[in-house]
Amino acid sequence: MSLKTNSRLPVGNKDFTNATVVIIGAGISGMCMAIDLIKQNRCRNFVILEKSSSVGGTWSDNKYPGCCCDVWSSLYSYSFEQNPNWSREYPSQEEIHAYLVRVAEKYGLFKHIRFSSTVEAAGWNEDESKWKVSVKVDGQKDSEFASSYTLDADFLVSAVGQLNLPREPNIPGLNEFQGKMMHSARWDWSYDFSQKRVAIIGNGATAAQILPEVAQVASHVTVYQRTPNWIAPRLDAPVSAFHQALLTYLPPIRWRKRALQMEFRELLYAAITDNDSDFAQMMRDGCTNMMKTHFPDQPQLWEKLTPNYAPGCKRVIISDDYYPALARDNVDLETRPITRITQKGIEVGAEDSQQYDLIVLATGFKTVEFMYPIEIYGKNGRSLGDIWKDGATAYKGITVEDLPNFGMFYGPNTNLGHNSIILMIEAQSRYLNTIVAEVIRARQQGKTLTITPKLEAMKEFNGRIQTVLRKTSFADPNCNSWYKTDDGIITNNWSGTVIDYQLELSELHWHDYSIEGSGKDAILAKKNVKLGRVREESIFSDSTLLLGALGIVAAAGGYFLAPRWRRTR
Repeated sequence: MSLKTNSRLPVGNKDFTNATVVIIGAGISGMCMAIDLIKQNRCRNFVILEKSSSVGGTWSDNKYPGCCCDVWSSLYSYSFEQNPNWSREYPSQEEIHAYLVRVAEKYGLFKHIRFSSTVEAAGWNEDESKWKVSVKVDGQKDSEFASSYTLDADFLVSAVGQLNLPREPNIPGLNEFQGKMMHSARWDWSYDFSQKRVAIIGNGATAAQILPEVAQVASHVTVYQRTPNWIAPRLDAPVSAFHQALLTYLPPIRWRKRALQMEFRELLYAAITDNDSDFAQMMRDGCTNMMKTHFPDQPQLWEKLTPNYAPGCKRVIISDDYYPALARDNVDLETRPITRITQKGIEVGAEDSQQYDLIVLATGFKTVEFMYPIEIYGKNGRSLGDIWKDGATAYKGITVEDLPNFGMFYGPNTNLGHNSIILMIEAQSRYLNTIVAEVIRARQQGKTLTITPKLEAMKEFNGRIQTVLRKTSFADPNCNSWYKTDDGIITNNWSGTVIDYQLELSELHWHDYSIEGSGKDAILAKKNVKLGRVREESIFSDSTLLLGALGIVAAAGGYFLAPRWRRTR
């Protein structure tokens, strides 16, 4: 069987079960990888497997009332596809999803995506140097053709993210409730919650967005809080038509706005990681003052709402309307532990029970179980569960030991608590596409090539970042968070700033990888590859950018004011 492949041809009917690259997930990460495959590698021989019926990942799954991003809209977009037309400084779920659909349409990604296709397992085949990806077809019509199949790939990319599998709380009687119950990530918009008695279990970022919307129309809402959170003002505002026009027609202004927002967010790193820093104290003071302003002369409530852990140990909630909603007459805050869920409501204490029509589980996701429930088997049939039995780790958060020709986005230790995750994703895509390029080259020459991170490189990288993480606020023993495992190992968060990570991925060191196959000589002869990075922090001064913008205005004005004959010569 020939190993040659034409990476420029899309996967068609005859090669339905073969692809150069298979990407699991059509969210922000999967789309970024696909776009770079097209732009950087001129490769269209790839398939994106998406278990949902739309692109967008978490922005397709999460549709609850008030769902929005806690990063500025100008910063929460691809650097190569900046959107000047956001309607607000903080975008809603619907607006972000619409943006991602437009990007997918622009780059022709839909013809590469197989929707309602769930990856159940993937195994590395030593003899063929290929991944065997087991796919279950969930769509009713598509499953009539084949309910499942195996897809072969030269390279496998996981873009499933960390926030995709809802986590239900371990509360007795959870399945006994006879009213309506829904997880925030599986919101049922066919249910009318107006004039209903509603319970919200959880008080994190999701609950803080749901409460203000539900409280406006529900007859009564109770928020069940386990531990308080630090809450900072959002300062959200609409973006005027004039502002949008400036961002559209004067790109230097758009670039400057994005750069300033990135730089400000990078400054917040100290506030959420170093509890002894001036920034952390400023955050504590600002959050406390805002709380006391909304609840004057209520010291008992202050005590319930003030965390005893460092800002950043859990994600800081950014909200303008959570406290005002909590202060409404039809809203209660319950801080006693839930004893059990009954058929009609929720019980706390010995006999104190409240009846509800709707229970909302704002309890987050299974975050430390990366790639669950997909079963992954690498070299010699070694399972990912065995590789990660002591906690999930990856070289630079991207490649994993004993998993050849494999890469992942938003993997272990790449989450952020202070800035836009898209800035991380773009660096990962550039890095992974550089590795994929060598696999494509070898296949085009009819050769085999497998690239796997060396164990010693993995240990050095993870040892280095864990040394830093143990000294950060993420490790504060006074709080439990989705950043870390039950035994306190921080498996989700990155140890530095975005720029630190971008610099980490700005060069690919081939000596950190085990290179095997008949095409290995071409790589072994190479030195380290300098990839660079997308530098978005300020490069030019405000005056330089202003002059540039004025120059564009002058040029455009000169063109449109010029006589018609001069423009048509």
